[in-house]
Parts: sequence; structure tokens; C-alpha cells
Amino acid sequence: MSLDEKLQRVTERFDELGMLLARSEALVPAEFARLSKEYADLSPVVDAVGQLQRARSEAEQMEELIGDAGTDPEMRELAREEMVALKRRLPELQEQLQLFLLPKDAADEKNAILEVRAGTGGEEAALFAADLFRMYQRYAELRGWRFEVMSISETGIGGYKEATAGITGTGVFARLKFESGVHRVQRVPETEASGRIHTSAATVAVLPEAEDVDVHIDERDLRIDVFRSSGPGGQSVNTTDSAVRITHLPTGIVVSQQDEKSQHKNRAKAMKILRARLYDLERSRVAAERAAERKSQVGSGDRSERIRTYNFPQTRVTDHRVNLTLHKLDRVLDGELDEVLDALIADDQANRLAEAV
Repeated sequence: MSLDEKLQRVTERFDELGMLLARSEALVPAEFARLSKEYADLSPVVDAVGQLQRARSEAEQMEELIGDAGTDPEMRELAREEMVALKRRLPELQEQLQLFLLPKDAADEKNAILEVRAGTGGEEAALFAADLFRMYQRYAELRGWRFEVMSISETGIGGYKEATAGITGTGVFARLKFESGVHRVQRVPETEASGRIHTSAATVAVLPEAEDVDVHIDERDLRIDVFRSSGPGGQSVNTTDSAVRITHLPTGIVVSQQDEKSQHKNRAKAMKILRARLYDLERSRVAAERAAERKSQVGSGDRSERIRTYNFPQTRVTDHRVNLTLHKLDRVLDGELDEVLDALIADDQANRLAEAV
């Protein structure tokens, strides 16, 4: 199907939705909400279609003026200048529309579960994991998202062995999904007397938050253990068995929660994380199957490779997937991630466009 045929279908569907929504009294609330969202999603596409059609019409008019022997020479020169601009603009409009028509990731509009874990490097890796966790927390604040800390396992000097948070807002997963992977840091640890640069790492996982309709969990597949919560060094923080450990037997995934004083709340948080991990597991399986078919790793969520390096002596951040280097490490760690994320999203779009051709 050609681009024009696809655009015609989009325009027809947009008009159909407009007529259906005009008779909203005949729709149940859930159906009205679904159609309204589809209408809103198609609106910018139809607007871009209109821009493309107008640009094409203008190009035809300019060609007629240029080719007409009776056209005033000054007018012909103006038409040629306009034609040059239109020849630049038309491909840009067509590419924009092709991006609009790319299949959407069903998880893009979902909220996310963020998991950060210290990797190789001991205490320095734990301190870096804490830095990353705060970086995402700050980024969420800048975007106006809600950042809810779900659990933190601290070390003695301010590092995090692991930390989990729920991030809620518009387009959270779409912005953060490329953050999953191994993040490497190069810096002189505060505890290093000789001033040698150490390399350590932390892993980040960004999981789309799954709803009950996304993942069915059979209670018979769960082993649920309750135990007494404890703080750092075994210090008791609760005298009741409120901590919860849930094991999903078919996959072996284990989730523990003990931050809340209520066993019910800890169980609810643990189930939320378990659903997200199972949903991500299924997404990764499907992506791996697609990758095998088209011999490409786009969208596979592969977290086995180092994706980014944070070099403190050079105040440098390098994302190895898009060969992007920024010399503003302090600002990136303070949550200014948009330049990196925009480059990753643009790269993903370019790859998917190339595959769609």
C-alpha cells in the first residue's frame, strides 16, 4: 500500500470517528473514551496530511508559473525560490507522516517501574547506583511526573545495593524505555587515597507497568512468604510479619517488599512489580522472535551490553548506541536527560523507518 493510500485511510477513519463522536449519547462511556482517544491520536496526523496536500498544491502552482511563457520574469524568479523551499519541505512532511504511521509500541503510554542495581565495583558501584536513581528522580520532577520510591536497599555510606520506584505520568515508558542496560562510571572514589580512577557499573531496568488486563497471574503459580521486616544491620523496624516475598514458580522471578508496615500494602507493591517483570519478559520474548526473523535487535530490550559511560575526570557522558558525547556530566546527573533521550528516540525511529521501506 502506498503512502497516499495509507493517508487516505487515516483521513477516512478520522472523519468516521468525528461522526460517531457527534452522536455521543448513543455510546457507553468506555466506548466514548476509546473513540475519543483514537480521534485525538489521529488529529495531528490529519493536520500533517493537510500540510502535505497544501504543499503539493503550491508546488504544482509554482511549476505552472515557471513553465508559463507569459509569466513576468520577476514573478518567475520568486516562483523558483518558492519551489526550492517546497522541494526541501515536501520530503520532510512525508517523513513526518511515515513516522506517524509507524506501528505504535503498545507500552509507550504506560507508566513505568524503575529498577537500579549496583553492579561490579563494590561500594563505588553502590554510590553510582544511588546517583543514577536520583538522576531519574530529578528527571521525573522536571517532566512533572510522579516518582514513588517503592524500595531501597542502602549501604553504610549512602550507596544503594538496589532501588525501585514507580513513575507515573504522560508517556513515561516511551521516554525512558531506552535507559535499560549497563551504565558505567569512571571516577576517583572518595575512599581512594592514591587518586586512581576506578571503573564500576550499575544496571538499570525500566519496565512498563502492567495492569491486570495485560498479565494474567494464576494464584496457584505463586508462593507467598511473610517475614519480619528489618532495617540495615538487622535492626528491627516492625514487630509483625509484614514483609512479603512472592515467588512466581513458572519463571522463578522473586519479588520482596518490606518498606510498608502493612502486609497488605507490601503484597500490593510486590504484585505490581511482579506484573511489570512478567509483562516485560513477554515483550522481550516477542521482540526476540521478531529479531530472529528480521535479523535485527531493534526493540529487543537487550540489557547485556554497556550502553552509557559517565566519565567524571572529563565531565563527559557518552551513549555508545548513538555515539553521542556531552560534556555536561553534572547537568545530566541533575536530570537534564532530554538531549540523550531525544537522540535515542530519533535513532529508533530512523531504524524502524528503514525497516518499513
